[in-house]
Amino acid sequence: MASPLSNFDRRAARVRRTLRRAQGSRPRLSVFRSSKHIYAQIIDDSKGYTLASASSIDSELKGSLPKGTDVAAAAEVGKLVAQRALKAGVKDVVFDRGGYLYHGRVKALADAAREEGLNF
Repeated sequence: MASPLSNFDRRAARVRRTLRRAQGSRPRLSVFRSSKHIYAQIIDDSKGYTLASASSIDSELKGSLPKGTDVAAAAEVGKLVAQRALKAGVKDVVFDRGGYLYHGRVKALADAAREEGLNF
């Protein structure tokens, strides 16, 4: 019998299961990619708090980005979430790509966050 979960949901569950083993006490940098925007947030799963977040619809980025669906917008979101995380005192995270492939916008966000000083 076929599983009611989609391929995306199965990939996301597999990624999160792997992260829980390697996570330790580090917060999680979670990425959500929609057809029009990209969102990133740093979540402390032990307390259930969001420590920092950024998206392509933030007021700081909205005017400077021509659109929220390209690699450049993802890189700007990665830089912004890294700056906000460092300001909140978070330096080490685990990267949760969800069910998305590590390619394109997701990779651009991760690379920009690393360049700004996040370790994962």
